[in-house]
Amino acid sequence: MAQRISIVDYGMGNLRSVQKALRHVAPDARVEITAQPEAIRAADRVVFPGQGAMPDCMRALNESGLGDAVAYAAGSKPFLGLCIGQQMLFERSAEGDTPGLGLLRGEVRAFERKAGLKIPHMGWNEVWQLVPHPLWKGIADGSRFYFVHSYYCEPTEEALTAASTRYPDAFTSAIARDNIFATQFHPEKSSTAGLTLLGNFATWDP
Repeated sequence: MAQRISIVDYGMGNLRSVQKALRHVAPDARVEITAQPEAIRAADRVVFPGQGAMPDCMRALNESGLGDAVAYAAGSKPFLGLCIGQQMLFERSAEGDTPGLGLLRGEVRAFERKAGLKIPHMGWNEVWQLVPHPLWKGIADGSRFYFVHSYYCEPTEEALTAASTRYPDAFTSAIARDNIFATQFHPEKSSTAGLTLLGNFATWDP
């Protein structure tokens, strides 16, 4: 029986491009976009994307009734958070002083505005791997991934940080703990390196 990969649809996020990329790297899997809590709970793997503003994403998630299913998946199966889907895992965001899901300890900070620094941070940038992880398999350290964001995660526990990126100072660009992996960048928009990471997720056995 084909494994089921559920992409959480709470009304925010670049869902079709994530689905297309996963179908490319995992052609034998059943990759579904779903707004059904029972489908998320029953899936073998869950992807939690997000795009836009944190207050809007949390409001949409709360109104969708999917928060409990997302929390269950994050505690029980291979789980991949993308962009704001990473930020929402933490306790609070400075964007609108918004409470997150609180599944991970830490906050989401805004980039400090400095002369010459463009915000949002948009485009390709190097990702430096800080801990070994199965999702880095086949990806050279310092590979470039695609970013679009004005805020970044600051975990309370340093061990959560799986990768960092400089803009211009170092910030956490990927986190990992047990069955959870999450990225500030968009692997579905990141060419070969991004597809490699998604392919690794499709076979990851935490």
